[in-house]
Amino acid sequence: MPDQMTFREMNLRVFRREEVPHVFFQPRIEPWLQWQRDLGELAPGFRDEDIREIYRRHGFSMRYMHYGTGQPSPLSASYPDEVKISEERTGDRIVTRYDTPHGPLFQTNQLTVDKSWRMVDFPVKTPEDLPRLAWLVRHRELSFSEDKFAAGSEWMGDLGEPQFFLPKSPYFALAQQWMKYEDFIFALMDAPGAVRECMEAIDEGYDRLYEEIISSGAPKILNLGENIAMAYLSPQYFEEYCIPWYEKRMGQLRSAGMFSHIHIDGYFRALLPYLRDLPFDGLEALTPEPQGDVSVEEMHEAVGDKILLDGIPAILFMRYHPREEFEACVEQIVKLFHPRLVLGISDEIPQAADEEGARRLEWVAEYCRSHGAPDAGGAL
Repeated sequence: MPDQMTFREMNLRVFRREEVPHVFFQPRIEPWLQWQRDLGELAPGFRDEDIREIYRRHGFSMRYMHYGTGQPSPLSASYPDEVKISEERTGDRIVTRYDTPHGPLFQTNQLTVDKSWRMVDFPVKTPEDLPRLAWLVRHRELSFSEDKFAAGSEWMGDLGEPQFFLPKSPYFALAQQWMKYEDFIFALMDAPGAVRECMEAIDEGYDRLYEEIISSGAPKILNLGENIAMAYLSPQYFEEYCIPWYEKRMGQLRSAGMFSHIHIDGYFRALLPYLRDLPFDGLEALTPEPQGDVSVEEMHEAVGDKILLDGIPAILFMRYHPREEFEACVEQIVKLFHPRLVLGISDEIPQAADEEGARRLEWVAEYCRSHGAPDAGGAL
């Protein structure tokens, strides 16, 4: 193993189950940096610099090329001319209208206090809207840009293996993006056939995208940003609607030699029996107590030989949690999961974290640099 190894090299080696020189630390701090900059409250050492220099100075690895970085996503969505889309803005609200042969869909976005747009009224409200959405997503064109990926990869440099978010599974696309969750569940019970047809339409719309990603051969690690929490599903629905889709799409990536991980950042106790057999190489943002609903030991037992990405509960970066509690949690995660570990925050440092949170970030980076024995957490 070379004496000097870049974070990019380490990132891939963790997924390849190869030895790394020390614990690999990859927090996601971009939203925190932006929020704190807007408030003018960033801690010394995190101010007025290119985000890459902040990562380098503090010894952090970067995960996503486009998340809060100002770099464009390598994925894009467009619609042909036959899809008529119009917008009307009134103050801090934008109403978007999608015209389909089955009738229109209306979506409302609100500008929030942190100057980001949030959907407050979803396009699909009743089962009668589902054929309209099915038509719309069948005409949506999702594509992967090799040029944008290459530009983002060059921008990140050696800070980490450049990654991006794949579109959500059909179940979570409906439950989180196209419908208010309560409306989705009622539709699933009242009109399961229409919901399933819409899921099939969403999935068909991914065919070209996956083909382009695979044929490019450029990405090495991809994230399925599901944001899974048990508030969104039952084990029955997970088995029926999610796992078969994961096996289909992640199987495509694995056959092409690409690694994948899935974002699970809510309560997930009911999913523990499924984790070790999911068709992903890694599990991102699993959140233990005191923020989540399982212990670190239960997580370790459930994931089998999968790679854990993150693991440190975000709230432990807040000063009202004692430093001793924070450090003990980090040490326990490293002991149990290294070297199958991309240590980070489950899932981001809180935007309200103050200078104490910044100091805890620095402590973790230093701790990781000084802990590298491959036998710290078991065999590779």
